[in-house]
Amino acid sequence: MKLCFLVEEQYRRDGMPVEVIHQLTAWGHHVDVVRPGGSLLHLTEAVQTSAHDAWVLKTVSGGPGLTSLEAAAWAGLTTINDVRAIRGVRDKALAAVIGLSRGLPLPATYAAAVPELLLEVPESEYPIVVKPADGSSGRAVHLVSSPRRLTEMLPRLAGEGMLIAQPYVPNSGADVKVYSVGGELYATERRSPLHPDHAVRERHVPLSREIADIAARAGVVYGLDLYGVDVVLGPDGPVVVDVNDFPSFRQVPDAPKRLARAVLDLAAGAAGAGGATTATTTATATTTAAAATTATMTTTATTAATTTAQPLLGAVPIPMTAGRKA
Repeated sequence: MKLCFLVEEQYRRDGMPVEVIHQLTAWGHHVDVVRPGGSLLHLTEAVQTSAHDAWVLKTVSGGPGLTSLEAAAWAGLTTINDVRAIRGVRDKALAAVIGLSRGLPLPATYAAAVPELLLEVPESEYPIVVKPADGSSGRAVHLVSSPRRLTEMLPRLAGEGMLIAQPYVPNSGADVKVYSVGGELYATERRSPLHPDHAVRERHVPLSREIADIAARAGVVYGLDLYGVDVVLGPDGPVVVDVNDFPSFRQVPDAPKRLARAVLDLAAGAAGAGGATTATTTATATTTAAAATTATMTTTATTAATTTAQPLLGAVPIPMTAGRKA
């Protein structure tokens, strides 16, 4: 296959996606790497003359790579993940509305174009978590104890663009990060960015049925194939606090091989489907997919998308959507 990876400057030497690209090349596939932030792009020519089976994006939130991927999608090219799905989770305010409207357990969410407007959040909601709507990697995430403390923080929040605020979900100080790759789910535990002094060793952990169902439904709700879901265990059960497209996949066993195989399967699936499968079609199948997830968790069989990679202990298989053309 011929693939195009859009890799932001920040990830030029990062294990993900560099190791995935190396694996695909070792298997004999052709991979072109485009650096949207580091070179002049003849964008119209690139998408109009592209012979790639799929375009794959690894970019920072707000980076120029997403525009390039959207251009490829509008030109009828296959993208991994679907560009509309990426937009849906990159904007955390939008992601909250999408998730809550489809029944995912997310906190109530307030949005403000300027920090001062957050002072209107009812005092009964405190403590609150404040973060940029386009943030990533735990950047500028703050646990705010009171309106007075928020007032003191306003200068630090200036320049962050759209902000969101959510009531803090009491938890142990550890997040559960669930990765979806190749039709399987893997869970890791790690220290919460809200509790930097909490001693938590990042490690692979068993995945409960309840969290697995939430993570699988998140993929369907947002239309993602390769993604991560951050969950905290609150007093009323698991709560989704973030969703990421193409995350680091840390602690996933043999991650480069599994991701490389997933990219190939998605590209092949899109070619076989003729691009007819869309994010909208996927989203309307939420109930069916959630039921299928529960059924597949009772078996040890892998999905068709992972026939070349055997499931490992701790992996939970889920239905895998086809690659898509926008």
